[in-house]
Amino acid sequence: MNIKVIAFDADDTLWVNEPYFRQTEEQFCTLLSSYASQHELERELLKIEIGNLGLYGYGIKGFILSMIEAAMNITQNTLSIEVVNQIIGLGKQMLNQPIELLDGVEDVLEELKGKYRLVVATKGDLLDQERKLKKSGLSPYFHHIEIMSEKDDANYLKLIKHLDIQPQELLMVGNSLKSDVMPVLNIGGYAVHVPYHITWAHEQIEDSIDNDRFKSADTIKDILAYL
Repeated sequence: MNIKVIAFDADDTLWVNEPYFRQTEEQFCTLLSSYASQHELERELLKIEIGNLGLYGYGIKGFILSMIEAAMNITQNTLSIEVVNQIIGLGKQMLNQPIELLDGVEDVLEELKGKYRLVVATKGDLLDQERKLKKSGLSPYFHHIEIMSEKDDANYLKLIKHLDIQPQELLMVGNSLKSDVMPVLNIGGYAVHVPYHITWAHEQIEDSIDNDRFKSADTIKDILAYL
């Protein structure tokens, strides 16, 4: 490998994220438990979320709007303004959550600093991701921050063009096979998958990966052995 740039996903790679969504989803289901079962509520919310990705993108704000829409559907537009306000309150709680770094993250960044250009390559709401990065205290480690509307081949190609490198000079580290691994392998880069114990259903894939440019790691610290 002739790696020049190491890109890190943010949510559930650098810091905790998905558990806050699942916790809020449980609270949402409790709010509407008199209208439908938890399974029905979760299924409706996921359907609405995925349908809204093209409009709202990824992130907490889109999640709040999707919860309200799902609640209106479940209640056949009889949802009280009080419950709407409670759902908005759940979203604000998520936006104000403290940033909890995952084990080993800062040690790895400290070890790699100065040896490679380090970047964040994530997706989601621009304001929210910038806020989380600032609160994390990790900003000084990174040469560049890239917040994408979608992590696909085209956007990774734009990233390497901006960084003025070849695809084979990029290593991507992340918890999602769908967003952090497959597109990077498709364009000729290297990728390390660091699984997180919770993965959003929309990010899950069943395909196995057989590629010399792919590695799987148990923890983020394991990537040091690959370099």
